[in-house]
Amino acid sequence: MSSMRAFTSMAVPARRALLSARSMRSIAAYTTHAQGPNSTPDAGNSTTAQKTHFGFRDVLESEKEQLVGKVFSNVAEKYDVMNDAMSGGVHRLWKDHFIRSMAPGPGTTLLDVAGGTGDIAMRFLDYCKNIHNDSSATVKLVDINPQMLKVGEQRFQSTPYANTNQVSFLVQNAEHLDDIPDESVDVYTIAFGIRNCTHVDRVVKEAYRVLKPGGRFMCLEFSQVENPVISKIYDFYSFDVIPALGQMIANDRESYKYLVESIRQFPPQPAFAKIIRDAGFSTVGKGWEDLTFGVAAIHSGFKI
Repeated sequence: MSSMRAFTSMAVPARRALLSARSMRSIAAYTTHAQGPNSTPDAGNSTTAQKTHFGFRDVLESEKEQLVGKVFSNVAEKYDVMNDAMSGGVHRLWKDHFIRSMAPGPGTTLLDVAGGTGDIAMRFLDYCKNIHNDSSATVKLVDINPQMLKVGEQRFQSTPYANTNQVSFLVQNAEHLDDIPDESVDVYTIAFGIRNCTHVDRVVKEAYRVLKPGGRFMCLEFSQVENPVISKIYDFYSFDVIPALGQMIANDRESYKYLVESIRQFPPQPAFAKIIRDAGFSTVGKGWEDLTFGVAAIHSGFKI
């Protein structure tokens, strides 16, 4: 037992050092993406500029979409069950708070990107119904993965919103919302999805394009924990417990290992807030609200 404690005491700092290095690489990668398509990379870095991360692996940008698609096709049927298991149900509280922070009014048009199994869309419609007795609010769920969207469609079939014009579904890439017109929606949401996109800056720019003037961009995403004690506990849970749960519940350790790694590769809160502002949005204060010590955060920007 004492040898195990000694091993753990050595392993945790080593892992923290690895994660710190990975975080720095992540910030650099997203800073490069945020320069936009018209930026000119150094001649010697042209190959590097075509690469991105898939978890802790470096892959070609052209490969990432397919790799991420495979992950979510694998986890679609067990996605909601695993979210409950991984978070102890806390993700439900985060999503409830997310909708209360939005505070949509009657007739709001919502575009829920990476909407998957419909958690945000359902809460949005329930809020409008329960708070405003409103049945004119509408939501379009967009997801690049047909299997995830199918789960959402099936879920809505057992609700009062089935076979109404309040909810619709669209398979589309968040970086290219070709079927969504300019300035056509009041609110754009993306929850626990943007970190899986190849070019985060392009996703945010598309959000800016489709929002009406005065519209709001809202993102709920896993983030960086600053408290060192909480961070160590979070790292242990993320890298040791969550993949094991994935194997036990969904028979898929590797997909959940990727999901954990993708969280660590996502830019920290200040860097992502800068991407939002660089896309043209105005933010209030620092631009985000930390949830549960920064395990997750709500980012928000307005199209003024």
